[in-house]
Amino acid sequence: MHTYINPNTSNRSSHEAESALAGFCKPMYECQMHRDSMKLVVYIPGVDANSVSIEARGADLMVTAIKSRFVRVNFNALNLESSQSDYKLCLRLGKGYAFELMQAEIQNGVLSVNVPKRSAGFTMADTSLRNVA
Repeated sequence: MHTYINPNTSNRSSHEAESALAGFCKPMYECQMHRDSMKLVVYIPGVDANSVSIEARGADLMVTAIKSRFVRVNFNALNLESSQSDYKLCLRLGKGYAFELMQAEIQNGVLSVNVPKRSAGFTMADTSLRNVA
């Protein structure tokens, strides 16, 4: 059994990641590896297709899902702050995937993203940001 302990160092990238995730909760997800692709299944109940954004930034894949808001008179009394949080998932997948060819679909609060692997002879050029959905 291995235990990994992250040292408590203050680097800029961890602070940027923490500030980007403030006000969001991390959704449940599954990664299924296939021979020529990876399928990512993200569970985001209460979110429709128009409120989902999938971005590829270098080796990272970011999924942001915004819930629709219902204003209730007794919002604070019901303690709904955490249950009505929006979702944000940041995964470092590496540069072995062709993010420009990924496909996504959402059905009943389940987002399925299929990301194909790059071919062996592909050389990674500087890729720009791409908003998929």
